[in-house]
Amino acid sequence: MTGRKARLGVLLSGRGSNFLAIASAIAEGSLTGCEIAVVISNIADAPGLRAAAELDLPAAAQVSRGVARESHDLAMVQLLQQHGVDYVILAGYLRVLTPAFLQAFPQRVLNIHPALLPSFPGLHAQKQALDYGAKVAGCTVHFVDEEVDHGMIIVQRTVGILDSDDEISLSARIIAEEHEAYPEAIRRVLSGEYEIRGRRYVRRSGSSGPVQS
Repeated sequence: MTGRKARLGVLLSGRGSNFLAIASAIAEGSLTGCEIAVVISNIADAPGLRAAAELDLPAAAQVSRGVARESHDLAMVQLLQQHGVDYVILAGYLRVLTPAFLQAFPQRVLNIHPALLPSFPGLHAQKQALDYGAKVAGCTVHFVDEEVDHGMIIVQRTVGILDSDDEISLSARIIAEEHEAYPEAIRRVLSGEYEIRGRRYVRRSGSSGPVQS
């Protein structure tokens, strides 16, 4: 991708607050070397699609309801490839991707989860943390693999849990950290200044590209 910007394909199912944080970071110049090529939702009326249109970004719905998972993911891959996407950014995309999708973008699909993985994967992570009595929560940006909330970790940010917290207040503080963590994770991946050691993402300097295991 030397000589051109990396093209990001953003997938979302809702309002897309992390998508907007990434778009803002690009516009402000704190996230460079990339551009948003397309925003796609599996929900036809997702607010994130309207937000993308307001930013004059290409936006499309690829509705998943009533479509076999494999067929839907194949259509998604084709749409992303039509837009020349290099990296897929999951920003509140509420579907588990098939192996065929991941094979089309190896080590190039990123996700953010509102917990410090491997703790509290899956839905309602903030409630899980509160119910468990955890004292620290946070968010994790990771590469996506075939297991849910399991792939190699790129960035984590922590949030202390207050005695007065409920799910709403804890979620609000976590999402503020998410909006910083996701652009940072994309920045790190695009820099190529890392290597993969087993499951570990290890930062290094002076690299011209990612080192694959």
